Amino acid sequence: MTQIGGAEMVDWNLAVATATRLVRPGPEVSRDEARAIVAELRRHAKASEEHVRAFTRMLPDEADDTPVLVVDRPGWVRANVAGFRELLKPLLEKMQERRAGSPGGAVLGAVGGKVTGVELGMLLSFLASRVLGQYETFAPASRELPASENGGGRLLLVAPNIVHVERELDVQPHDFRLWVCLHEETHRTQFTAVPWLRDHLEGEIQSFLQETEVDPMTVLERIREAAQSLAGGRPEGEAGDDGHSIVELVQTPAQREILGRLTAVMSLLEGHADFVMDGVGPAVVPSVTEIREKFQQRRAKGASRLDLALRKLLGLDAKLRQYRDGERFVRAVVEQVGMDGFNRVWTSPNTLPTKAEISKPADWVARVHRKAES
Repeated sequence: MTQIGGAEMVDWNLAVATATRLVRPGPEVSRDEARAIVAELRRHAKASEEHVRAFTRMLPDEADDTPVLVVDRPGWVRANVAGFRELLKPLLEKMQERRAGSPGGAVLGAVGGKVTGVELGMLLSFLASRVLGQYETFAPASRELPASENGGGRLLLVAPNIVHVERELDVQPHDFRLWVCLHEETHRTQFTAVPWLRDHLEGEIQSFLQETEVDPMTVLERIREAAQSLAGGRPEGEAGDDGHSIVELVQTPAQREILGRLTAVMSLLEGHADFVMDGVGPAVVPSVTEIREKFQQRRAKGASRLDLALRKLLGLDAKLRQYRDGERFVRAVVEQVGMDGFNRVWTSPNTLPTKAEISKPADWVARVHRKAES
């Protein structure tokens, strides 16, 4: 990345160090219990492959080598920093060029990267205790964190978070772990069975970032507000009360169009994973009804006013809507045209639903199926 005075816009190493230092310890388990949990998650991840493929009728490329990694909270932080650094490189370079021409740019280069690294680390420490699993689409490979050779990609299962939630919900651990793996395996199947999907998403994201004309200090201020909320530097509920998330700050008219398409795709992917998880669940997860009910209650409630404020500022409340709206879209389409009919959604970028069609599944059916039949 282009540097000014030897300093990057974000000190990524400091972000990792800060998050690792601040992240809460996971639930107490013995060494033998930890080994058993990791082994079980790996078995469930493997078993989920066949369950998901049979239900969705989606067949990944047999040559795909996307790894499944069972990680702790610091491992999740390191993996995500690597992904962020790669994906945000064009935006940060652009911001850095703008800062170079401003008064005091060299000083900001020396100090700003450290400050932003610390604040980003604080946010990652908050998120690291909440994510159960994640398919990393754009992750670069490293010795510690391998990824697919076919353009990156790896599936992360965050063991301490899974154990924490299963204990909090008081559900059967074996069932809950398989239930989580079904959701995350669906995401892996989506990208390995639809070869164009990764490049399409990356193209949309890079187009979004290239359109960014926001002042660098405005973005950094939003990160700072979130970090201050997390540290108690602002009253609970104040952060994000103006209705703007970090993502919403960097929108031009062109970006709003791109963001609309990205929102529709993410709603599709998240809703599809929830639909598959519930569809497969009754056959292989005996207590799926209890798990689903308790988990939905947990999702909707949030942990606290502070948690809700941070979710709003970071745009995480939008992600919760994506689960709900996307699942309704998938369910409605499958009811109308069956699973094979729904799978036309993966034909090309042109058959992906629009943001409006996510709310009106019949419009997608009319557009895609009538056009194909005419």
